[in-house]
Amino acid sequence: MDWFLAPPTAQAASALRAELAALFRRHAREADELADAELVVSELLSNAVEHAGGPVWVSLDWSAPQPLLVVHDLGPTFELGTLSLPDVAGPRGRGLWLVSRLAGDLRVAAKRGTGKRVETTLPLTRRVERSLDPPRRRVNPLPAVDEAGPTGFGREAFLRALVVELARTADAGHGPHVTEQLVAQVGATVGGQMEDEYRRARAVVGRLTPEQVTECYLRLKSAIDGDFYVISVDADRIVLGNRRCPFGETVRHAPALCRMTSSVFGGIAARNHGDAVVLLDERIAVGDPECRVTVLLGSAARDNPGGHHYRAPAG
Repeated sequence: MDWFLAPPTAQAASALRAELAALFRRHAREADELADAELVVSELLSNAVEHAGGPVWVSLDWSAPQPLLVVHDLGPTFELGTLSLPDVAGPRGRGLWLVSRLAGDLRVAAKRGTGKRVETTLPLTRRVERSLDPPRRRVNPLPAVDEAGPTGFGREAFLRALVVELARTADAGHGPHVTEQLVAQVGATVGGQMEDEYRRARAVVGRLTPEQVTECYLRLKSAIDGDFYVISVDADRIVLGNRRCPFGETVRHAPALCRMTSSVFGGIAARNHGDAVVLLDERIAVGDPECRVTVLLGSAARDNPGGHHYRAPAG
């Protein structure tokens, strides 16, 4: 899940803290874990708002038992060094030390452009819940294969499918992670149809090789006005960069749309290699200059605890 704070005011941070606290209360396994997690969130949001230098993006990935909180901003980076107990009489300096004590794995990294990424694993554990790896719908798939042009599906067909499938999924059910659930369903269905179009265009039968999976990704993203390019491909992973988001600059206001890329890429990879994990390493949607996406295949996916996990449908 992703949030966008612009301008990054104390009021906006307070509202987000309240939203995250409510999320934690709904899904945490133990009530006595909540206070420490909420304090970590409060300190990191306050630090980002004070030093942001522009918008702030906040991401929470709770696909593992413990949630990963990531805060992106465009302000100056800093070195953690060796954090020590600050002067208790001083008015400042306790926030990061508290985070390091409560969470224990505080990490800071400069972005390739301007700004930094601060992340930590929050000290609470999620109750077991169902996955967000929905099956591809086979009834009236959108868009139709015959709508594809010489280079694949065009933007109009893709966006129409996006809206229709989002509305269809909204009618089918609701949940605590509505936005990501909707976008994941769209990616699963539309991505499957895009794979079918690629197979027909290339006359491919059987399992797609990693190189063919990569070509399929590039074809479909180019058709909807993305600018993806290959960084590396081998037997167990595909790494792609992207210079332009198909959703344009508005994606910075709705970073949850990145789940579309994850679901499309993960579904295609899993159907052809059994298991897949998609890692959204860098994202234009959270202030990075480009996107960087890693797709792990087969055993490499099964051995990786992070990211978004996908499996081939049974049967």
